[in-house]
Amino acid sequence: MRVGITVHPEKAHAVVIARRVVEALRPRAEVVIATENAETFEGIGPAEPLASMRADALIAIGGDGTFLWSLQRSQLPLLPIHAGTVGFLAEVEGESPTAVEQALDRLCRGEFHLEERMRLATEVEGRHLPDAANDVVVHTAQVAKMRHFEIAVDGEVVGQLRADGVILATPTGSTSYSLSASGPIIDPSLDAIEFTALAPFRSSQRSVVLDPWRTLGLRLLPSEKDGVVVVDGQSEFVLRGGERVQVYRSPRRASFVRFGTRFVPHLIGKGVLPWNEEKFPSRQEVHAALPPRA
Repeated sequence: MRVGITVHPEKAHAVVIARRVVEALRPRAEVVIATENAETFEGIGPAEPLASMRADALIAIGGDGTFLWSLQRSQLPLLPIHAGTVGFLAEVEGESPTAVEQALDRLCRGEFHLEERMRLATEVEGRHLPDAANDVVVHTAQVAKMRHFEIAVDGEVVGQLRADGVILATPTGSTSYSLSASGPIIDPSLDAIEFTALAPFRSSQRSVVLDPWRTLGLRLLPSEKDGVVVVDGQSEFVLRGGERVQVYRSPRRASFVRFGTRFVPHLIGKGVLPWNEEKFPSRQEVHAALPPRA
């Protein structure tokens, strides 16, 4: 088995975990280091650019930003090891050496499944931007300046919106930036496009969840003002006034190495679920605690 490794080089804790991962893997698999991290792992093994890396799986160590950065550069199945803050996309907790060792063992033995998730493709006047696993954000270029956005669905203009920006999110991205803008949480096993306004002038405006076959179009009005398009919080592109952004479901899906993680239980403890996570006693436990009848 050939396994690729990439890590957030500025996170000292992530680098420590990555070195442990490399040492644990070397007796069982061929390890290839991302060229982008060659200095961090100098002399450890062969290095290849993420975009052209040949491997059966790619292990990324860091936070969600590291995972999204890796997905923009590689089509390999991704095993995300958490060494960041929140870690919505993570499969393994890097803080636990036992969990990491078990994950590597199962990976090398082929005891995993691949979970595919929808990504968004983006075009700006025919220019193709990187695919988004989380979201595409169209925003004003000036801080604290609202703009008018013309909204189109499948090429037909359906209205205008006055706001700071618009988030077009995948179900995976529904627990990211869109969630902070009061967007709904969508199970990532579904395919859908979530439309959420950023600081809309009319605060009553709600998110809309659309069929993934739709194509969403956005244009800034008036045409003399510029904006920005941000893909997964990683890549930023200038949007000239009057240019139209087209967003639709990408044919290229993100692939994650999974060992059985379930979506809702994975969110427990992250403070995003709309219900109290306190464990309440079952009816049987309540009855068992009652004093016996006289």
